[in-house]
Order: sequence, then structure tokens, then C-alpha cells
Amino acid sequence: MVHAGHCETTERPATLRTVPSAGSRHPFETYVLATRVEGLATGIYGYVADQHQLQEVQLGEDLGARCAEVSYRQQMVARGAATFIWAADAYRSVWRYGDRAYRYLHLDAGHVCAHLYLAVAAVDCGCCGIAAYDDDGYNKLLGLDGVDEFVVYLASVGKLPG
Repeated sequence: MVHAGHCETTERPATLRTVPSAGSRHPFETYVLATRVEGLATGIYGYVADQHQLQEVQLGEDLGARCAEVSYRQQMVARGAATFIWAADAYRSVWRYGDRAYRYLHLDAGHVCAHLYLAVAAVDCGCCGIAAYDDDGYNKLLGLDGVDEFVVYLASVGKLPG
């Protein structure tokens, strides 16, 4: 997971990120589907950057299978240790860049996932970015409206075979 530090400014708190983002908008909320993570019940957790902790969103033993189903039955989602789900809060970029913001959202998603690949490789594990999924299915699972907030990218992580 990308580690964000906390930075107090006189106007508002902000998180320091190690990932580039167009205009430093950092439009993503990170969710983690934990299916085989020691110390975590199977479920979806939201990453709270300014507190550097996970918050339960939805728990349930069937969530791995449900997420695999809305990932067009890609079983690594159900069988891996965790799947990272990045959802955009479009306003964070749109207020500044208008329609062009949607291009930047996808570029930023690539930067975020590339950093996950590096972190996962550093601990001798594997990562697989996933762009093939049912948008409406994931938005519904996370309680997102699909217009102002929507899932942009996923990545499953786990131990490498052998």
C-alpha cells in the first residue's frame, strides 16, 4: 500500500503522497478487498490516508467470490491475498481541469498501480492490474454513484507460485 504521511498546513490537513498526480489533485480513494490477509476478516476496507489506517466498509466471507464475479470471473481476485480497488472522486480533478480531467484520472491510476507493483515486488510477491470489470457492479459494492465517484482500476496481489 502507498504510505501517505500527514502534513498540517494552516488552512487544512493534507496527505503527502509518493505517487505523482496531475496538479497534485490525488483524486483516488483506495479500497482493499482482503481475502487472505493475516489479522483482517474477509471484506472490503477503505484506506483513510490522513490516519494511515483501514476502515471496514463491508465484511463477508462471500466478498472474494462476489468481487471475482464482477471482475468477469478473474479468479485471482478471489484467490489472491488482496485486491486494491481505486475509485475516483472526479470533482477533485474536474474543478481544475474540466473534461480533460478524465484523461488525467486514467494516467494517475497507472501511476498508483505502478507504485503498487514496485512495493509488491520488493516483498517478493506478485501483482496484476485489472481493467476488465463490471463498472456498475463494483460501484454498487462500494456504494458509489457511478457518476461523481466511480471505480477506475483494480490490482490483485499475492504470493508468487513456487
